[in-house]
Amino acid sequence: MIEIFLKTLPFFALIGLGYWAGYTRFFTAEATAYLTKFVFYFALSAMIFRFTSNLELSDVWDTNLVLGYLAGTIAVYLIATAVALLRRQSLEVSAVEAQCAVIGNVGFLGIPMLTLLLGEAAIGPVVMTVSVDLIVFSGLIVILITLSREGRLSVGAFRTVGLGLISNPMIVSVVAGLTWAALELPIPAPMNDFLTILGAAATPGALFAIGASLAGKSAERMQTALWLTFCKLGLHPLMVAVGVIWLFPVDSYTATVVISAAALPVAGNVYILAQHYGVAPQRVSTAILVSTIISIVTVSAVIAWFTAA
Repeated sequence: MIEIFLKTLPFFALIGLGYWAGYTRFFTAEATAYLTKFVFYFALSAMIFRFTSNLELSDVWDTNLVLGYLAGTIAVYLIATAVALLRRQSLEVSAVEAQCAVIGNVGFLGIPMLTLLLGEAAIGPVVMTVSVDLIVFSGLIVILITLSREGRLSVGAFRTVGLGLISNPMIVSVVAGLTWAALELPIPAPMNDFLTILGAAATPGALFAIGASLAGKSAERMQTALWLTFCKLGLHPLMVAVGVIWLFPVDSYTATVVISAAALPVAGNVYILAQHYGVAPQRVSTAILVSTIISIVTVSAVIAWFTAA
């Protein structure tokens, strides 16, 4: 585990550097927002397109992997929802807490870190994980919040989900990359160099942006945050492991990648959704902060455990 921890340490050190920049106001909230946009819309998209343009659909789509990941994730989602409802939280708050319990920072942290730690072959399972999270669970939270507030499902809710998907640069870059690969088009050398240079900015930019954004997070409702952190860093990888190892078995390498992805801390986009809808943004903020700090140790432990298995 020490060896894996030392390999992951530079990634978290970059997050720490970003946190320092945000905390000291060397990077303002506005600067962090623009850096995040650059990474999300340009650098990360270039990295994803470059990787996926060299893949086939079979490298990304694995029915057992999708079913195993979904089974484990839905199990944790239902547990978190049930606990929230037992605490007499509203449906919309329960939906936000469940989102914290299962949606990890796979885009900004997982793609750059896991492809470097586990090899470029990890991009297929990681992209699958991101796609399931975006298509299934990012849509589900919008539907549940709308149902909670309006008492019914409207066409507008499904339109919002659809527009969110087709305008998401990660989904667009995955589809574009796989389409390029399916057409068997060569990537011209200048284009490849452009994508390589731009994509190289994704790793440091994303990690720095994570840290800088954490500096603006406050710690409130600590008990709830600790419970959600336990769900995300403990229950989620455990249930996904059950899903991809026993219920819908996949090869050991693929299982290691997707379990490691499940072990990542709560994603920042959960806070964006919570803030947008005005549903429990402070508890989400605390869950992101706490889970990111604790994941410095737990992510290394999960990767070390399953790579040694």
